[in-house]
Amino acid sequence: MPNPIPMDLNQAQRERLSHIDFKTCFLGAIGRSDLVVRFGIKEAAATRDITLYKDLAPENLEYDTKAKIYIRAPSFEPLFDYSPSQALAALAHGFGDDFVGKHKALIACETPAQLNNPDLETLSVLTRAIHQHKAVSLVYRSLSSGRSTREVVPFVLVDNGLRWHIRGYDRKRSRFSDFVITRISAPEILDEPLKEHENREHDIQWNRIVELEIIPHPKLKHPKTIETDYAMENGVLKVNVRAAVAGYVLRCWNVDCSEKHSMDGPEYHLWLKNRQALYGVDNLVIAPGYSQSNQITKEGA
Repeated sequence: MPNPIPMDLNQAQRERLSHIDFKTCFLGAIGRSDLVVRFGIKEAAATRDITLYKDLAPENLEYDTKAKIYIRAPSFEPLFDYSPSQALAALAHGFGDDFVGKHKALIACETPAQLNNPDLETLSVLTRAIHQHKAVSLVYRSLSSGRSTREVVPFVLVDNGLRWHIRGYDRKRSRFSDFVITRISAPEILDEPLKEHENREHDIQWNRIVELEIIPHPKLKHPKTIETDYAMENGVLKVNVRAAVAGYVLRCWNVDCSEKHSMDGPEYHLWLKNRQALYGVDNLVIAPGYSQSNQITKEGA
């Protein structure tokens, strides 16, 4: 069992220890040159970092005298906690928080092609508005009403599985909505106080939590495969999501939301068992197989 990480270590030391830990965990080896190249430190400093790591996790490393590197020991236990999303992102795009220089994947890795990318200047205006709790004047293009000028009070950046959008209060329509970032142009931060009803605390769809009970699609020949895929317990995957993003989650994972699991196609591995949980959720037009009167999508409205 690794020792606790000392509280008096500075951030730079923690980052270097984390780098040692991560590469050893997922690539199986670490050398002084890894630290020298990654952090621009001297070899003596790299040696001290590895020594400190060995003191904190004495059972994690073994020295390969032939290759002159440290390799992962059979008794290895991570010194740091990593979520699956963090680990996969680091392996695919490079480990570390800095943006200096070019980053490359740590192992051979192929990610889905990104068909659209937000304009960085537009993104920077929106994220500053979110951080500073400001409204934004912008031009928006929607599928339902075309091009229009809006004033929006954004409060969160959302990845819906296919693209990024902001959620916020739309002053033109007096409601909270989603706005796809690639459809936004000419954003400008407005230097004026916000009204109470424009704050995220008043967004009912955002603050409501919906528990989805997802099971293997009843039409599958081998449902246990899907139970294993999603680490289901007793054949059910329970997921808590905000009502505002429920439709996106169901669409992204091709969850059949029809009442009698009637959706056909090889992409439907999952079925929503508790359709009643979706009552009152706004953006269900995009949920596969779900139909209910008076349900409209709020994306890019």
